[in-house]
Amino acid sequence: MAVPAWVDLARPYVELSYVDAVSERQRRPLLDCATTRFEDVSPVRPFRWSRGERHFAGWYWSATTRQHVGFESWLERDRLLLLDFDPKVVGIASQPFWLHWHDGERERRHAPDYFVRHMDGSAVVIDVRADEQIELKDAEVFEVTRLACALAGWMFERVGAPEAVLLANLRWLSRYRHPRCLLGPAAARLREIFASPGPLMAGADAAGDRLATLPTLFHLLWLQQLSADGISIELLGPRTVVHLADGGTW
Repeated sequence: MAVPAWVDLARPYVELSYVDAVSERQRRPLLDCATTRFEDVSPVRPFRWSRGERHFAGWYWSATTRQHVGFESWLERDRLLLLDFDPKVVGIASQPFWLHWHDGERERRHAPDYFVRHMDGSAVVIDVRADEQIELKDAEVFEVTRLACALAGWMFERVGAPEAVLLANLRWLSRYRHPRCLLGPAAARLREIFASPGPLMAGADAAGDRLATLPTLFHLLWLQQLSADGISIELLGPRTVVHLADGGTW
């Protein structure tokens, strides 16, 4: 998709507006915002749901940030699961800023869905939209956003629906993402047992009462201290082979 000829991202009127850490609204030239910690800002618009709307908005508690992150659709919520599960991700903010530009006739603006900070300091701006729902005008907006992000030194991704089996497994594991599911003695025993790969349920039973060990087991899988074979190609089950992540020790 080529950027429309009328877009000149080098012009001073290409700006970002956002709500800073002290809840004050800012509007600054794009390149002045390259080092702004957008993972810490508040959303530029509220998350609301009304009867009859096609999308369902809400808040997701992120184990990565220990805060709630907003979403405007189930598809966005699903993307949050993947981001929260990604060990490289250390910061997530939803609706982080408005990107403003001029199309030659009027000012345009677009609020990307997420700003993501990685452990190495790099940043990714993400728009979530199903492939079949992208019209020409949407593709142009995404291309403008991609080029703007490149100027600021950020990556840009337009993503659709996650792979179904992986998503189903993460939906299950996410129920155990909160630290309250981590019981120290059970975790230590599970790490010992799965130092040698073995079936999920048999290992949970060997570690003690499964009512106590399973939540901890699922939490360790969420933390990726334990790994489950085939998590992206088959649903988790009693016979799923579990082992220490990367063959290491904890």
